[in-house]
Amino acid sequence: MSDLDDRLLAAHDRGDLPALVSLYAEAAESANQEQARGFYLTHAYVFALELGSETAPGLRAQLIEMGRETPL
Repeated sequence: MSDLDDRLLAAHDRGDLPALVSLYAEAAESANQEQARGFYLTHAYVFALELGSETAPGLRAQLIEMGRETPL
């Protein structure tokens, strides 16, 4: 398991939403496959929404760019 995987699991265990947003965004940036990038980015976005984070619109814009979210 990678260091990033370990940090993600630890953040889930703690219920640390800010860390989950950051870590899933980091995972999306480092993903080698488009499907994996979309998966991680979607998770970052969902946790950002739950948190009310100001990063949510930027994450959503990336998902729109990928064709995984529709513009309003």
